[in-house]
Amino acid sequence: QVQLVESGGGLVQAGGSLRLSCAASGRTFSSYAMGWFRQAPGKEREFVAGINRSGSSTYYADSVKGRFAISRDNAKNTVYLHMNSLKPEDTAVYYCAGGRPSSGSYDVIHRYDFWGQGTQVTVSS
Repeated sequence: QVQLVESGGGLVQAGGSLRLSCAASGRTFSSYAMGWFRQAPGKEREFVAGINRSGSSTYYADSVKGRFAISRDNAKNTVYLHMNSLKPEDTAVYYCAGGRPSSGSYDVIHRYDFWGQGTQVTVSS
């Protein structure tokens, strides 16, 4: 089983940037596609971005396209979420997840087998 630990969250002003990291244990990291999800208070968890095993394909929610970028370094067992032009509505707990979604299902929560504990991102106006 792969364990995931997120880091990099914090408080930032609107228009600012953050980079989230998700470090994975185990030697099978490159066998899994990875995704980032977020959950705001009182709302359901929602898809943010996904990346395939090699990093050659990425997927984004419409709300973050052009502002966020997902990447991975399989040698370091780490996936990143680069967040730019942050908005107050981006405030949420951000989770990374790993699994084997098909190309059309990166946004489907139950396609992911393991999850991190989350990191808080707060964007002030």
